[in-house]
Amino acid sequence: MNKTELVEKIAAGAGLSKADAKKALDATVAAIKDALAKGDKVALVGFGTFSVNERPAREGINPATKQKIKIAAKKVAKFKAGAELADAL
Repeated sequence: MNKTELVEKIAAGAGLSKADAKKALDATVAAIKDALAKGDKVALVGFGTFSVNERPAREGINPATKQKIKIAAKKVAKFKAGAELADAL
């Protein structure tokens, strides 16, 4: 399912126009993104939890040259499915 199909499902399920459903989806995604950028968790009961995970710096190997390279530490988004979502799958 892509974003357009998701917007159509939201519009049909909530009785909204597609334009309003797109605005709602965009606002939801922006709110989650802003919260994660601040280091907060976003917990949607029954669906799951979005959080930020820190990956430490590590050493890797360039597959083309076989030279060792330093991979910098970084923050990544993490999603853990909630119980209801896990049971539905």
